Amino acid sequence: MIRKRLIFLMAFVLIFSGLPMGFTHAANQPLAKLPGNANPLMDHKLGADPYVLVHNGRVYVYMSSDSYVYNSNGTVKENDFSMLNKVHVISSADMVNWTDHGAIPVAGSNNANNGQGIAKWAWGSWAPAVAKKSIAGKDKFFLYFANSASGIGVLTADSPIGPWSDPLGKALVTHGTPGMSGVTWLFDPAVLVDDDGTGYLYVGGGIPNTSDPASIANPKTARVLRLGDNMTSVVGSAVTIDAPYLFEDSGIHKYNGKYYYSYCINFSGTHPAAYPAGEIGYMVSDSPMGPFTYKGHFLKNPYAFFGVGGNNHHAVFNFNNQWYTVYHAQTVSKAQHGDGKGYRSPHINRLVHNADGTIQEVQGNLAGISQIANLNPYNRVEAETIGWQAGITTEATQASGGPFSNQNVTNIHNGDWIAVGNVDFGSAGANTFKANVASTVGGKIEVRLDSATGPLVGTLNVASTGGAQTWKEVQTTVNNATGVHRLYLVFTGTGGANLFNLDYWQFGNNTSSNPVTKVEAENMTISGPYAGTISSPFNGVALYANQDAVAYNQYFGNPTHQFSVRGASNNSSTARVDLVIGGVTHGSFYFTGTAPTVQTLSNITHATGNQEVKLIVTTDNGTWDAYVDYIEYSL
Repeated sequence: MIRKRLIFLMAFVLIFSGLPMGFTHAANQPLAKLPGNANPLMDHKLGADPYVLVHNGRVYVYMSSDSYVYNSNGTVKENDFSMLNKVHVISSADMVNWTDHGAIPVAGSNNANNGQGIAKWAWGSWAPAVAKKSIAGKDKFFLYFANSASGIGVLTADSPIGPWSDPLGKALVTHGTPGMSGVTWLFDPAVLVDDDGTGYLYVGGGIPNTSDPASIANPKTARVLRLGDNMTSVVGSAVTIDAPYLFEDSGIHKYNGKYYYSYCINFSGTHPAAYPAGEIGYMVSDSPMGPFTYKGHFLKNPYAFFGVGGNNHHAVFNFNNQWYTVYHAQTVSKAQHGDGKGYRSPHINRLVHNADGTIQEVQGNLAGISQIANLNPYNRVEAETIGWQAGITTEATQASGGPFSNQNVTNIHNGDWIAVGNVDFGSAGANTFKANVASTVGGKIEVRLDSATGPLVGTLNVASTGGAQTWKEVQTTVNNATGVHRLYLVFTGTGGANLFNLDYWQFGNNTSSNPVTKVEAENMTISGPYAGTISSPFNGVALYANQDAVAYNQYFGNPTHQFSVRGASNNSSTARVDLVIGGVTHGSFYFTGTAPTVQTLSNITHATGNQEVKLIVTTDNGTWDAYVDYIEYSL
């Protein structure tokens, strides 16, 4: 992450000249992500320094929390990085429609994040990197972040979206860690879990002496550290990676048995042609600890693609046997303000390895990746799952039944809309549309196909529910919604206030092929050391300890379903219950507080035929018990 803005401004002074200023996007029009394009991934908020984790058929993108900083006169400042104290998270199963999972409040020092910061010792959270590792048969997730440029911290969770905790209460890596002396900027982590389960952490950046050509050419400020089996400790001493013309932005991936270390090339001095300033270079080794040999470069500075530059930050990942790179560019800020001003947004384009192991130049563009899977409208769809939008924002919600850190769409005014791509209504089509809404004003949701002014197939009336977080599910009929289309939910109403908030939506179809199957927990097989039936807060089963479970056998003719569980915790803590089908864990349900809620996992792909469906506790720490009422599933 670039911290020396003057270096950048000197190197790219022409980037910011001659651009129109003061552009403000009008409601009803998309801002930067235009319908049909997949880049930037989102434009209702910002996100920098992107890193990717692939888990259970979804791509999760973790980002520094770029957010506009304003002058006293209301104009936007050049980004001073003062807002980088949390991590933004989005995810997608199709690379076009992205679900907003809100922000992880990482930094907690000096009352950061309104006192909700997880790492109480940290004042910043820059450039996250995330990994998963199976420990004792269960997937564990590890989020590494930079405390400004002074050290690396780590948070842990049992799901890719949290809840997260700080296992150390201090930094994992500091300048005092063996082998870290001489690192100018201790930031920008990247992490690799090798095939044998060993973890490696790559960090560092900066030029010790920008006046010394030798220091510019070989800063020697990148390091690789071997992680302990728990992924939260360091084994031995850090090893220097002598990356030529290194600036920042460590990246790591493994391809055909080789280890690829990639990084942003610096902007200082005069470079040989092999090391173009501000581009992503890469090195290759037979070992994750090096030594690495420079091979070339594969991603130009964002200015080459979008006419607005800045630092270059990337990660390389594989999804469904295709390779991609995620990177940031100032496209949203440029569209909104006429000048990037240092505020970044995430993009993804395809990456190709040649037969000899070298990497082709990536072509950055706004088209991005074509949608790789259709969206099922007969499952509950979180409203914050957005392909394209005009005018809206998202916020943390009090609505029940959604994923951890659930969001709702808000800031809805007349003519605003959200849209998703490749919605497959099937040949029989849909006959109902329902949505979970909250409002003190009210309005309408026009259900349209193909564009914001496309065929109107239904209208949902939204009346006041009595509060902006007082939720009610409402439904209407729809007609002529068949086949595969872009779906637009166009919002209408009067007045200047927020018309309503939107939590989720779902269609019903014209056949009986989408029944809901419900199984009461007390009618399932109960197992484990302490599990037993209860009569309050409902007739169900209490899971008190690890390996307490309820299970039943179900024949599945289809491989994809939506699963919902009604449950509760025995106290204000968050209880977790895992969903295991055919011996494979497919996700977790989280219940916070004693009031029963329904939690849902959508688009779960599992084995077909006769399978055991099990709800089990595996992460009990003695502070909570899980109560389960029932499980239900549908196509």
